[in-house]
Amino acid sequence: MAIDRKVKIIEAAEQSFASFGYKATTMDSVARIANVGKGTIYTFFKNKEELFSEIMGQFIYNLKKVAMGAIHEEDGFFNNLHGALYRVLEFRKEHQLTIKLTQEIKEAGTVQAQEALAKVEDAILDFLQGFIREAMERGEIQTCDPKVTAFVILKLYIALVFDWELRHAPLSSTEIADLFELYLLNGLKKNSD
Repeated sequence: MAIDRKVKIIEAAEQSFASFGYKATTMDSVARIANVGKGTIYTFFKNKEELFSEIMGQFIYNLKKVAMGAIHEEDGFFNNLHGALYRVLEFRKEHQLTIKLTQEIKEAGTVQAQEALAKVEDAILDFLQGFIREAMERGEIQTCDPKVTAFVILKLYIALVFDWELRHAPLSSTEIADLFELYLLNGLKKNSD
C-alpha cells in the first residue's frame, strides 16, 4: 500500500515537473495531481529537491536502459554506437520532462534544471566512456582518451540531431550514420594513392 502511494507520488511529481518545470512545481501541486495529502508526500520525501532528484535518477536509469537495449554484440562498435546514441537522444528529445527543463533554463536560468540536465549529460558521457574503453580493449578502435572522445562524439551527435534542425530539414538516421562514419571513422583527408 505504501509503495503504491509512493509510485503515485513519483508519477504525479514527474507530470508536474514536465508540465510546469522545476520552479513552478510545488508540493501542493504534486499532492493535487497524486490525489493525496501533502503530508503523505513528506512521508517519502523530505522536500521538493529530494523528490526531483528521485525523478531525475529514474530518468537517467531509463536512459541507460534505452542505450543498452540498442547494443548487440554482433553489430560492432560503429553500428552499436550510432544505435545507442540515436535512441538515447531521441528518448531525451521526446521526453516532456527534459523539454520543459530545457525551456525553463532558457527562460529563467533555473539552477536546479541546469544541474539536472548536466547530470543527464554526464550519465551519457559515462556510458560512452565505458563503451569506448571496451572497444579499445577488444581492438575495435585505436587507443584514445575515452573522456575526450566521448565528449567529441556526443557533441557531434547533438549537432547532427538537434542543432542542424534549427535551420535545416532534419537528417534521417541513415544520413546521420553516414556523416558520423565520414567524420569519425574515415576522416575527411583524401587518400593519396
